[in-house]
Amino acid sequence: MKQGKRYAEAVKLVDKTKTYSAEEALEVIQKMPKAKFDETVELHVKLGVDSKQADQQVRGTTVLPNGTGKTLRVLVFAKGPKAEEAQKAGADFVGAEELIPKIEKENWFDYDVIVATPDMMGVVGRLGKVLGPKGLMPNPKSGTVTMDVTKAIQEIKSGKVEYRLDKTNIIHLGFGKVSFGTKKLLENYETVMGAIIKAKPAAAKGQYIKSVAISTTMGPSMYIDQK
Repeated sequence: MKQGKRYAEAVKLVDKTKTYSAEEALEVIQKMPKAKFDETVELHVKLGVDSKQADQQVRGTTVLPNGTGKTLRVLVFAKGPKAEEAQKAGADFVGAEELIPKIEKENWFDYDVIVATPDMMGVVGRLGKVLGPKGLMPNPKSGTVTMDVTKAIQEIKSGKVEYRLDKTNIIHLGFGKVSFGTKKLLENYETVMGAIIKAKPAAAKGQYIKSVAISTTMGPSMYIDQK
């Protein structure tokens, strides 16, 4: 088992008894044995909120200064001038009602993000049962329901990430690739953490950030000191 051996080597580099600074953890990641692919560096933030309460939701977006390392494919639901604008802005796919059967019946999912103009949400809503479970439904909070399709497309293409609480009150997201190196990953990390801290709900009481961990796709986690 090559992966098992590589993971075991990576684990030896991690001191489970300590909390790391973000920079220290990212430096350890650079020393770990490399996988056959460029691993994503992941962030896991446990928050002191209750995701079941509407006034304690934590969700938003931020643009990473160094991108995500992944080129996202964007589908835009728009008509007329807005459809033309979307094509000029670099959308990979643009359409309207004619895309519904393609998505519903042909299981067409050759895109990573969907943007829609507000007037198209009635159409997109018909795909809720298909898009919802895949996390593809456009949402005003994530900036994907908008008349400014150019800005939405440019932000997504340049490295916009969405952070949102799961049912266990944890935010999981990737914030770059191992190949970025420590400096660029640290800049991305600080941008994401700053956005999550700013998004603290007024209704949240007590300690907001309970724990922060960083890992690679296939590697062990390291806990980050929050002082």
